[in-house]
Amino acid sequence: MAPIRDMLRASGLTEQQWRVLRILSEFGPQDLTQIAQQACLLMPSLSRIIRNLAQNGLVIRASDAKDRRRQTVVISPSGQQLIDDNLLQATQIAANFQDQLGAERYELLLDLLTELEQGPPVSVSGR
Repeated sequence: MAPIRDMLRASGLTEQQWRVLRILSEFGPQDLTQIAQQACLLMPSLSRIIRNLAQNGLVIRASDAKDRRRQTVVISPSGQQLIDDNLLQATQIAANFQDQLGAERYELLLDLLTELEQGPPVSVSGR
């Protein structure tokens, strides 16, 4: 994580803020529940992160037209510019990881991380 932390430090972002911005950049407007699931964040932490990102002009919060209790978050042009400015370096960091591990082991790592993110498998036998 050190190369990523160095990149983020220069941008003034935390790892969690970067994850939230990347999700909004890649998947478009999301409600808080969707962001929390995709970023693997607890709702209280996400609420604080979204508040900070909004105060810095990196995201825009809006109430859902159909359900005023539901909030949708979208990346702002400034937030997207921050992603765009760092995307090449982030891609190079990922490529370096792939070079170190080799393509097969890198793909295995991604598969294992996805499996961890999804949680333990459900047992059919009830154990």
